[in-house]
Amino acid sequence: MATESANPATVAHAAEHDHHEPQSFWRKYIFSEDHKTIAKQYLISGIIWSIIGISLSVMFRLQLGFPAMKLDFLRPILGGWIDETGKLDPDFYLALVTMHGTIMVFFVLTAGLSGTFSNFLIPLQVGARDMASGFLNMLSYWFFFIASMLMLWSLFIETGPASGGWVIYPPLSALPQAHKGSEFGMTLWLISMALFIVSQLLGGINYITTVINLRTRGMSFSKLPLTIWAFFLTAVLGLISFPVLLSAALLLIFDRSFGTSFYLSEIYIKGEALPNVGGSPILFQHLFWFLGHPEVYIVLLPALGMTSEIIATNSRKPIFGYRAMIASMMGIAFLAFIVWAHHMFVTGMNPFLGSIFMFLTLIIAVPSAVKAFNYITTLWRGNIRFTPAMLFSIGLVSFFISGGLTGLILGNSALDIQLHDTYFVVAHFHLVMGAASAFGLLAGVYHWFPKMFGRMLNEKLGYVHFWMTFIGIYLVFFPMHYIGIAGFPRRYYAFTSYDFTKNIFADMNAFISLAAIFTFAAQWIFIYNFVYSLIKGRKAPQNPWKSNTLEWTAPINPGHGNWVGEIPPVYRWAYDYSKPGAKDDFIPQNVPFSQTPESNLPHENELIGMEKEIEAQYLNDQFNQPH
Repeated sequence: MATESANPATVAHAAEHDHHEPQSFWRKYIFSEDHKTIAKQYLISGIIWSIIGISLSVMFRLQLGFPAMKLDFLRPILGGWIDETGKLDPDFYLALVTMHGTIMVFFVLTAGLSGTFSNFLIPLQVGARDMASGFLNMLSYWFFFIASMLMLWSLFIETGPASGGWVIYPPLSALPQAHKGSEFGMTLWLISMALFIVSQLLGGINYITTVINLRTRGMSFSKLPLTIWAFFLTAVLGLISFPVLLSAALLLIFDRSFGTSFYLSEIYIKGEALPNVGGSPILFQHLFWFLGHPEVYIVLLPALGMTSEIIATNSRKPIFGYRAMIASMMGIAFLAFIVWAHHMFVTGMNPFLGSIFMFLTLIIAVPSAVKAFNYITTLWRGNIRFTPAMLFSIGLVSFFISGGLTGLILGNSALDIQLHDTYFVVAHFHLVMGAASAFGLLAGVYHWFPKMFGRMLNEKLGYVHFWMTFIGIYLVFFPMHYIGIAGFPRRYYAFTSYDFTKNIFADMNAFISLAAIFTFAAQWIFIYNFVYSLIKGRKAPQNPWKSNTLEWTAPINPGHGNWVGEIPPVYRWAYDYSKPGAKDDFIPQNVPFSQTPESNLPHENELIGMEKEIEAQYLNDQFNQPH
């Protein structure tokens, strides 16, 4: 392993910051500026929100799967939303669907995934003491927390939460008098989302600044792990696209509360003509989907980046096509901004314009296929260790491929017009965006839990959790393709109005609902494993997965500042696994080429002369920066 000749002054300076003045409980665990604590706050919040979000989906799946069932047993939870006959209120059904989508997309898969692992891994993997601004990082979490509380509050108000689908299209969402779900609950939804977007922008600025300015000595962009590339490009995506959704939400607030007509024109309610003239509800769709499609990759790219790291580590092979993986992520990030209108083929757009968006949409399959091919090639003939994290990563690749294939169908405008707003669409985006990203989140938790908490998760419980969840997700979403092709529409409260729909949809919907309950039950195995291991789990060794990245060179339970003494410099890329001639099957990034002459390639021997230059570079110490 590498040994550094530490400058005594630098060691003393680092030690001064590694051993801060004793902090109060509130400053250390609640209003912390330590990126690791903030990451844990995001993770715990994300887990709580995922339980709430999935619980809501189970409730509306009960209605869909068993429309004749009396749901009196839910009355202690839902109160008046279960009527005298024991049936779920139709208005609240739409609210459940709306809140499930909002919670899972924004609060779990955006904040819970990116907020957790961008915060935790960026400083540790680039070699920084902390984020560029600890204060902004703290603010980012607390804006998210306030947004979460407002959204949670909306679940308990008398008129109910927002209900217009998670996309909240006007004019329904723009008119408080339209129905209960457009009243105060919709206002809370919009304010919550505005605060959430502020949180994401503060976090994104921090992530980008840290990656660009606070890399350790020798850590060039060509040596960054693919996790950091993914987090960096995700932050760029969010920084460009989230302000557009913020503007859409603000204009909707103006229409609702101040009499403007950005989205409203020639509306009649109960025979009464409203004064609004000149607006267009289609404008909202353009603004929403300009964020909405990059949001797919804001959710997915961090999961793909972590999967790259986990698959390479547990295949004991270098990642196949490192530069191609970076190029494909850049291609995906660029194309994500110019395909948004494929969500709008049925809005009456010019068919020529639709063909352009169709063409661009199908092109995005190319960089996506590059990633899938490189994952499979990395696995090919690898010395694979099937840890729970590895299984969840392989599961992600499976969902990414199977869900992506149906994207090719929906990207074709002629087919999408027939399948739009059916359960075929629901199946597609739940596989490629929801399940794939959730598996990336779970893979990340299983892989980096030892570094986050200093203990190991129970592997046997991890295996049970994986197989139940993997099988359950396919049992839930694969049949949805068939009922979607048969014409079953999304967001409908019941399909029992006509005899022919009963015969077509009843059995399949019941099966899907049972599979959803089975999958939800599997998540309690993870919750138990997480909490038990947090308290009584086996203590983690320094580098349990024999991984190459810098976070495993820090102490098992790193303090604020991450490393005692100098931050280790970097000499090589992150994927030197099973290198011919090497003593071990992994060579960490901080090991100089001069220490591994037996495994060096010819061009790497030439780099030995540059090691002194790397060690002489200015130590990019976070605590030397002004606070």
